[in-house]
Amino acid sequence: MMTGLRTKRLLLRKMKSSDSNSLFHIWSDPAVTKYMNIDKFTDEIQAKEMIKLLDKLSKKNKAIRYSIIELKSNKIIGSCGYNSLDFENANTEIGYELDKDYWGRGYAPEAITCLIKYAFNDLKLNRIEAKVESENTNSIKVLEKLNFTYEGTLRKVEKSKGYFIDLCLYSLLVTE
Repeated sequence: MMTGLRTKRLLLRKMKSSDSNSLFHIWSDPAVTKYMNIDKFTDEIQAKEMIKLLDKLSKKNKAIRYSIIELKSNKIIGSCGYNSLDFENANTEIGYELDKDYWGRGYAPEAITCLIKYAFNDLKLNRIEAKVESENTNSIKVLEKLNFTYEGTLRKVEKSKGYFIDLCLYSLLVTE
């Protein structure tokens, strides 16, 4: 599994424990975590624990999460990656979030396009999924811009912040 991917403006680098302060800043922002399946973080230790958990999953080839680094500033501006990897069935689910100061600049589509290319060209996957709350219109716009297909709504499929929520399922196939 590649630990670093590059785009014109971004470096996607496998998360490491020294990223915890920057990621805590992002994951503690209620605007960022509003549609994530985590409560906003209140202590940097939570970020360190999350990075440790994601590293364990990565070592088992079950998932990998990258810190998104803006090349111009060398600043961590978010994270993205493969939330689950199923090599037997050649599919993955992606996830992503950005520091709100970087919303609307095209960074999310740029990072996701990089994940798509790596998944299809190098990992030889057939299908990429994204699950998003219907109210998260910005994320839906990003997926639609990248030609993901809406497949339907998974009703009350996940518990988030104490409530069962619906998730819209989007997918992209290697032949599309």
